Amino acid sequence: MARLFETYWPPVYAYVRRKGRSVEDAEDLTQAYFTRFFEKEYLADFRPEVGRFRTFLLASVSHFLANEWDRQSAQKRGGGRSSFSLDGTATEARLRFEPIDYLTPEAVFDRQWVATVLTRCLETLRDEQAGRGEQDRFERLKVFLTADQGSTSYEDAARALALSESAVRVAVHRLRKRFSAVLREEVGRTVKDGAEVDEEIQWMLGVVRGRD
Repeated sequence: MARLFETYWPPVYAYVRRKGRSVEDAEDLTQAYFTRFFEKEYLADFRPEVGRFRTFLLASVSHFLANEWDRQSAQKRGGGRSSFSLDGTATEARLRFEPIDYLTPEAVFDRQWVATVLTRCLETLRDEQAGRGEQDRFERLKVFLTADQGSTSYEDAARALALSESAVRVAVHRLRKRFSAVLREEVGRTVKDGAEVDEEIQWMLGVVRGRD
């Protein structure tokens, strides 16, 4: 349950914020939602054969907000019963770069869902590379795994790492291959079976590119 909260609270928080709640209220409601999720064992209601976990989570938090709308003040901040610690600073920073004026709460949820999954994949890779004593190299090369790769070049990376450009290209190729595998593993946890992984990844690419 702690892992579920740690992984998926950013899209829930972003959805609540886009619904017009303040930072403080969004933090309270997100904590309250996941506490309720745990206490009422919402996860037992998830049916992979019916739909994806992200769809289930969005419907669940939407229902929660509808019930909480008129009784938000019933519990003071912290409340003494929340099992989770939330800091929305990083997600707030991401939201500032969203074209928020025309995005629906559902679209914001989707974009933050994708960002959360990709961030988790990068963290997994970072941990793996750190375990091999190659974290510094990973930090230099991870830019080639993201949309920001135009900000540096293979030549720049080779110079910084004291490697040949061909060695950098090989290292990036291996990182991309491993990133793809990690992404498939992460996505595989949220869909019914392996047959849906490719479809979900294509959906994620569509979200990144700004399509519905």
